[in-house]
Amino acid sequence: MIYRNATLNDLPGIVAIYNSTVASRMVTADTEPVTVAERLNWFHNHPPATRPLWVIEAGEKMLGWVSFNNFYGRPAYNGTTELSIYLHPDSRGKGLGKEVLQYCIQQAPSLNIHTILGYIFSHNIASIGLFEQAGFTQWGLLKDVAVMDKIKYSLGIYGLTM
Repeated sequence: MIYRNATLNDLPGIVAIYNSTVASRMVTADTEPVTVAERLNWFHNHPPATRPLWVIEAGEKMLGWVSFNNFYGRPAYNGTTELSIYLHPDSRGKGLGKEVLQYCIQQAPSLNIHTILGYIFSHNIASIGLFEQAGFTQWGLLKDVAVMDKIKYSLGIYGLTM
């Protein structure tokens, strides 16, 4: 398994993996699939040296991707990032998430990151367990901030400081 910086040629696969999570209402607050064109600015806002977007591969298959995202957009927060992990449907439930999260934690200091945040829906017990096993704790709860299919969902903020 390798982690590498994503290229523009990877964007359709990244978008496909992302879109595979929309219908479940477990991972993203997007309620409709997104397009490659809609994700271009997001893609370009991931400089490899500070906020990488990594593709995870085994052989020729994209197993998933990881993005380190800016938190709040002010210089004093440069050492803090929001981490997103998305796995291909065939790669879920096999322990890969744990391995990916540990790799990201290990790489954070080399990216000048001292704090990692995870925004996780309160009903996503599997992701909460994954982050808690890695040492994250809940730092906040945004109650009923998302509405999907007329149902309100809360968002937990999980943090880890290194």
